[in-house]
Amino acid sequence: MTEEITAQALPAVRDWPTPDLEGTAFDPFLAELMREGPLTRVRLPFGEGWAWLATRHDDVRAVTNDPRFSRAEVTKCQVTRMAPHFGPRPGSLAFADQPDHNRLRRAVAGAFTVGGMKRLRPTAQAILDDLIDGVVRDGPPADLVARVLEPFPLAVVSEVMGVPEAERARVHAWTREIISTSGGAEGAERAKQGLYGWIAETVRARAGEPGEDVYTLLGAAIARGDVREEEAIGLAGPLQIGGEAVTHNVGQMLYLLLTRPELLVRMRERPDARGPLIDELLRYIPHRSSVGLARIALEDVELAGHVIRAGEPVYVSYLAANRDPDVFPAPDVVDVGRDPNPHLAFGNGVHYCTGAVLARLQIDLLLETLLRRLPELRLAVPADQVEWRKKTMIRGPRTLPVTW
Repeated sequence: MTEEITAQALPAVRDWPTPDLEGTAFDPFLAELMREGPLTRVRLPFGEGWAWLATRHDDVRAVTNDPRFSRAEVTKCQVTRMAPHFGPRPGSLAFADQPDHNRLRRAVAGAFTVGGMKRLRPTAQAILDDLIDGVVRDGPPADLVARVLEPFPLAVVSEVMGVPEAERARVHAWTREIISTSGGAEGAERAKQGLYGWIAETVRARAGEPGEDVYTLLGAAIARGDVREEEAIGLAGPLQIGGEAVTHNVGQMLYLLLTRPELLVRMRERPDARGPLIDELLRYIPHRSSVGLARIALEDVELAGHVIRAGEPVYVSYLAANRDPDVFPAPDVVDVGRDPNPHLAFGNGVHYCTGAVLARLQIDLLLETLLRRLPELRLAVPADQVEWRKKTMIRGPRTLPVTW
C-alpha cells in the first residue's frame, strides 16, 4: 500500500492569489482546491517553497491531533506563508509542541476558565451597555465597528489581560498593525517591538503582586520558575492580539443577520435557539483570508492517498473543513437547525483556541445586547456599499453603518 501511494504523482503546486474578498463570500480559489482533492499543494505570497494543504474535515482533525506534525519546527525555516513578516517568539503557544505547550498554557489557564468567564460577564455587560448607551444617545446613523465592535473586545480582553485603561488605545493600535498586511514587514515589526516591549515592562512590574489577570499570572509564573520571561512575553502577545478576531467575526455575523431577515427574526424571537444559530454562523463565516500557521512533518506520514515526507510543511484549512459536505450537508447554506455541528471555528487538538470561552462570551453578549437594545436595527446603506477590510489576515467589515 505504501509503495502504491509513494508512486502516485504529486499534485501540481498552485499559487494561491489570496485576493481581497467582499462580504462573506467563500474564497473561490479555496473552493477550487477542495474540488481538486483532499490534499493539494500550494504556494503563498511570502516565504519559500510550497506546502501541503489539507481541506477535508477528517484530515484536518488528523493533522491537528498528530504529534508527528510539529509547530515548533516551523520556527526554523521560511515556510511559504501569507504574512510578509514572520518572527515567532519563545513562549508562543502557537509554535509550541508538547510537553512545552501544556507547561506554557498552564501559566495563563486560570484567566480563561468557565468560572472566570462567569465572573467576568457582569463587567463585560457593563462595558457593552455603556458603549451602546453612547450610540443611543448620539442617535442614528452609527458605525457599529467603530462604536461597539472594536472598543468592546479591546476593553474585555484588556480586563482579562490586566491592561490599564490609559494604555488601551496604544495597545490596540499595535495589535491592529500586527494583523494587517498593508503596512508590510517594517510596519508590523515596529508594532511588534512596541507591543512586546510594553508587555515585558508590564510583566516585570507585576511580579509579586496579587491578581488574576494574565500579566499578573505571568509575573507569578516567572517568579516560580515555571516560565522564562521571554516565554511569558511570547505567550502574552497573541492573547492580547486575539480580541481583534471577535470584532471582525461579529461584524460578519451582524452583516449576515442584517441582510437575511429570516436569520434576524430567528435570532430575535427564538432565544432558546440562539446558541445553535451562533454555532452555525461560526461554521459558515470566512474568519480569515487563506490559511493560518503551518506544521512540519517530523517523519513520513501517509495522509489522503499521499505520503507527506519528513520536513515538508502542511497547512490545514478550518474554513474548508467547515464546508466539508461529508460532515455538513448543504455546507454553503446557513442551516439554522444544523445538528450535530462539529465546526472547527476555534481550531482543533492541542492548539484549540486558548481564548475560545472568552470569545464565545463576547459574541453572545454582543449579539444579544445589540438586538435587544436596538430592536429596529438595520443597515444604513445598501448591502453592497458596506466596506470590507483589505490586505488583512482576518476578514470582516471595515465599517458597518446602521440605523434604527
